[in-house]
Amino acid sequence: MPRMTMIEAIRSAMDVSMERDDRVVVFGEDVGYFGGVFRCTQGLQQKYGRTRCFDAPISESGIVGAAIGMAAYGLKPCVEIQFADYMYPAYDQLTQEAARMRYRSNHQFTCPMVVRMPTGGGIFGGQTHSQSPEALFTHVCGLKVVVPSTPYDAKGLLIASIEDPDPVIFLEPKRLYNGPFDGHHDRPVTPWAGHPAADVPEGHFVVPLGEAATVREGSAVTIVTYGTMVHVAAAAAEETGIDAEIIDLRTLLPLDLEAITRSVRKTGRCMVLHEATLTSGFGGELAALVQEHCFYNLEGPVVRVAGWDTPYPHAQEWDYFPGPARVGQALKDMMEA
Repeated sequence: MPRMTMIEAIRSAMDVSMERDDRVVVFGEDVGYFGGVFRCTQGLQQKYGRTRCFDAPISESGIVGAAIGMAAYGLKPCVEIQFADYMYPAYDQLTQEAARMRYRSNHQFTCPMVVRMPTGGGIFGGQTHSQSPEALFTHVCGLKVVVPSTPYDAKGLLIASIEDPDPVIFLEPKRLYNGPFDGHHDRPVTPWAGHPAADVPEGHFVVPLGEAATVREGSAVTIVTYGTMVHVAAAAAEETGIDAEIIDLRTLLPLDLEAITRSVRKTGRCMVLHEATLTSGFGGELAALVQEHCFYNLEGPVVRVAGWDTPYPHAQEWDYFPGPARVGQALKDMMEA
């Protein structure tokens, strides 16, 4: 089984999907000849031609709007918004058109499209290249929201998303693109090669949407997280020696509530961890669900650890992220409460 970076796994997912189904088209800013700003689409135009993989104008609303029309008439567009921060001009198209297509047409039309977006920080991209806007999509009925944490999951989840009959927001953590985030440090320090999660089948396979993964078994506390923070949580657990169970959501919508509640009922404690800003982040929804479904099993309050409530810093972005030290201290505080 070959080993891939997340970039290679995402590219492989699109390649497999385009080869299996000629209705799949890929487009966005610089994704054709250039292969995308992160090279996720490199080589696809050369292999499938300019009608299957092509460049679009710098117009996010135009890209998403065109994709909605294509999807309604039978194609399966997989489009790239160059950075998640750029999606705001297209938010109206996503929330008012794509998300409502099935319902407003009484199932006469569906919208089988995927919107890929690099998300989060870690490249010193500043305020307009580093945001984590997943909560804006999880609030919208009709959208599915996916955030992978490994190359294996990235490929399987993207293929499943392309094959899904409804619109999927596919958020790709930039910090994980080229290597496993070694959570003991602030930056990726080792290549994916040699990392078990980098073993990715070459052909077609899917990771079903709506199924979380238990990436670390434990009995003392449950950490519910996704994306880059999965690796931070694992590092914090190792450094503190606390027997934490880590649930990688993988899909935020639909949410695998059963996996969360099963773990929290076992451990009696719960931390919700994400990179996005704390206030109104998706962690608030997770904390509320845990309280509603596991109240009598909890030995203490649900704890949220997240990015600071501040405009995204540039030079201080590594202080903004929840790191192993901050997560580890929160774990210790939970165990002492």
